[in-house]
Amino acid sequence: MFHKNIKLVIAALIIGFGIYQFTEGYIGNGIMYLLLSTIFIFLYFKNEMILLAFLKLRKQDFVGAKKWLDKIKNPEGALVKKQQGYLNYLNGIMVSQTDMNQAEKYFKKSINLGLSMDHDLAMAKLNLAGIAFSKRRKTEAQKLLAEAEKLDKRDMLAEQIKMMKKQMKQAIIPKQQYGQPTSARQNRRSRR
Repeated sequence: MFHKNIKLVIAALIIGFGIYQFTEGYIGNGIMYLLLSTIFIFLYFKNEMILLAFLKLRKQDFVGAKKWLDKIKNPEGALVKKQQGYLNYLNGIMVSQTDMNQAEKYFKKSINLGLSMDHDLAMAKLNLAGIAFSKRRKTEAQKLLAEAEKLDKRDMLAEQIKMMKKQMKQAIIPKQQYGQPTSARQNRRSRR
């Protein structure tokens, strides 16, 4: 994977050659080269490896998506900031099934780097809320869930948010007991 700025250099060279074709009177060639340069400009803002990983995820092919994401060796050099956010977002989705601690790190990093679509940001916050709730951090989970609900303007995640709220209301998290439970202490006293 090469540096992100190389795509802009290639686009600039193609645009320059397209302008040269215009000056020589080859209008059709000039238009074709200008249209060709838009591909490289598009790929600067939307990385091809991340797009292919999204396509694999859409088909529920986590192994194939991971293979495409692993081809990005140097994310800071190859991707713009938002693309780095999506790289972490996709890694968080894939890892969330097996390692919640790692998934939490990926989702937090993706939120810090930024995601361009509100529903992706809402999904990341919803996943973080689920992770926080499973780690018994109920107030943090409620805050993240409220933020996710606010970001979900098209109600794409309404069902998941509703289900999570219901689970939070039903779950009574017992406080952690340190030492022996009270029934064990009472049994010792009755033996004396």
